[in-house]
Amino acid sequence: MSTSSSTNVIPQASSSSSSIDVETLRRNRILSSKLYFDVPLSMVPLIYSSSYDIAFLGIEKLHPFDSSKWGRICKFLVKDGVLERSRIVEPLEASNDDLLVVHTESYLSSLESSYKVAVIIEVPPVALLPNCLVQQKVLYPFRKQVGGTILAAKLAKERGWAINVGGGFHHCCADKGGGFCVYADISLCIIFAFTRLNISRVMIIDLDAHQGNGHEMDFGNDSRFPLILLRKILMVLFMNFIDNVIPTGRVYILDMYNPDIYPFDFKARTYIDQSVQVQSGTPTEVYLEQLDKALEVAGINFNPELVLYNAGTDILDGDPLGQLKVSPDGVASRDEKVFRFAKEKNIPLVMLTSGGYMKSSAKVIADSLTNLSVKGLIDLATPPLGT
Repeated sequence: MSTSSSTNVIPQASSSSSSIDVETLRRNRILSSKLYFDVPLSMVPLIYSSSYDIAFLGIEKLHPFDSSKWGRICKFLVKDGVLERSRIVEPLEASNDDLLVVHTESYLSSLESSYKVAVIIEVPPVALLPNCLVQQKVLYPFRKQVGGTILAAKLAKERGWAINVGGGFHHCCADKGGGFCVYADISLCIIFAFTRLNISRVMIIDLDAHQGNGHEMDFGNDSRFPLILLRKILMVLFMNFIDNVIPTGRVYILDMYNPDIYPFDFKARTYIDQSVQVQSGTPTEVYLEQLDKALEVAGINFNPELVLYNAGTDILDGDPLGQLKVSPDGVASRDEKVFRFAKEKNIPLVMLTSGGYMKSSAKVIADSLTNLSVKGLIDLATPPLGT
C-alpha cells in the first residue's frame, strides 16, 4: 500500500476565509491541547507507558512486529542499572481534537470500522472484533505513543534531547494509514512544535529500512524543492555567502531506505529532499559510510531548529522485512552518528524507535541507548542538582 492520495497537512497560501478558519481551528486545537505538560527535572527525557504494549488474546503475534518491544527496552535499561523506572516520563493519550490537527475527520471516523483497522495494522482477525475492543486494545496504545512523540519535542527543546520509546509511525499520513501505522505521530509532532515551540525549521532523519512515505506526503507541498535548488546555485556563484539567505521550506527530509521493499510509494519519493537508497544486503560498513556522507550533505543543505530521528531497527541483519545486513554494533554506531550530528550543531533531537521485526531489536535498542549514555550524548542516570 502507499499513501498517494494524501492531503497535505501544511496549509497553502490562500485568501479564502475558509482556509483562514481551518488554520485558526488547527491553532486553537494545538494551544488547548494537554499533551504538552511540565516535566520535573528529576525525570529523564525518556518517554514510555506500559500502555504502549499491545497484547490481546495473542492476536498481536499474528504480525511480525514485536508489539512488546517498547516495554522490553525499558526493562533491559532498568535491569542493567542504566535507568531508574521511577524517572521515566509517562505521556497522555492524544485526544480526537489532538489528532484532528493533522488527520481528516473522515479518516478518524473510518477507524470506527474494525475491518479498516485490521487492514492498516495487517492483522486480518482484528476485523472480527467489536470496535470497542479494537479501540481499547489496539488504538489506545497507539494514541498514547502519539502523545509521547508530541511531548518529546517539548522535552528536547528544554533538555537538548528526548526519546520516545515508541512512535515513529512513518507510513501514516493525514488521510490514510498502513504498514502497522494508524496515526501520523511524526507530522503531528512537527505541527505542534511549529505552534507551541516557536520554531520554523525541522529536519526529519528517517533511518528505518522502509521509506517514510507518510510524513513525505504530509509535507510534500511545502514549496521547498525549487528553493533548495536555487540556494545551491547561489551558493556556488557567491561562494556560500548566500547560505542563510534563501529559505528551504520548513521541513527537510533525509530518508535512507531500501527501495526494494514496502511501501513502493513513488509519488512520495518525489517529495524527499535527500533520498539515500540502500539496496537489500547492504552490509554495516557500506551503510555507515553512506550515512556519514548523507549527514554531511544534510548539514550543508539545511539548518534545522529541531531534528526528528526515526530510528527503526529493521536495518538489522536477519530482519525479515528490512533485508539489510547491519550488525547490532552498526545500529549503535548509526544512532551515535545522528546524536553527534545534532549535538555538534546544538540542535535539539527527538528519537523514535519505529520499526524492527526481530525479538532481538529491544536489546539492540537498549544497548544503543546505553552506548549513547556512556559516550555522554544523553544522560539516563544522573539526576540534576537540586532535585
